[in-house]
Amino acid sequence: MATASEYDIEGLALTDDSYTVEQSLIRNKYKAMDSSGGVVLRGKQKLFKLKEKFPFVDDQGEDVFEVEATGMLDVAGNYVLRDSRTDEDLVVLDNDFSIFQDTWTIRDAEDGHELARIDSRGAVVTLARNLLPFGWLIPHKYEITDASGAHVGTIEGQISFRDRYEITIDDASAVPKEPIVAAAMVIDAIQGN
Repeated sequence: MATASEYDIEGLALTDDSYTVEQSLIRNKYKAMDSSGGVVLRGKQKLFKLKEKFPFVDDQGEDVFEVEATGMLDVAGNYVLRDSRTDEDLVVLDNDFSIFQDTWTIRDAEDGHELARIDSRGAVVTLARNLLPFGWLIPHKYEITDASGAHVGTIEGQISFRDRYEITIDDASAVPKEPIVAAAMVIDAIQGN
């Protein structure tokens, strides 16, 4: 069985159990803060690219990883998380888009086995967000589970002028934290949350 440490990103250590992800007011630019409010990670969606790309830097502005779509202009697809320092593909964020439920699966990049899932909670809320004129104002809520379906944590949207998510990781013994925090930013940017 894989351990979370097998997916460590060189130069980045996320050790908290809670993070806040906040979007900039101007464009798909994000920062992740630890429980004490210190910025630990920044990411932004590269504009005007045929393949979606999100470079991430640490609190010092050093490249740590990037997330890149495997296909062109694809809303429901796979996104590879690559360590910027080792150039190694670590995990794949697999988006199974549905108007009833948003599901993201975090998989091992080499053999594709499932490490974790991020599922929106409630078909009614997902439908309202997708179909109502101002549905995008309804905050999203996701549950994070491990490969066996056991609860790991939550990603909960907050009502604010800029998109803001509270990530709580209750038990990440076998789930790598970096892809969870990155996924919160990528989900927001790709699905226009």
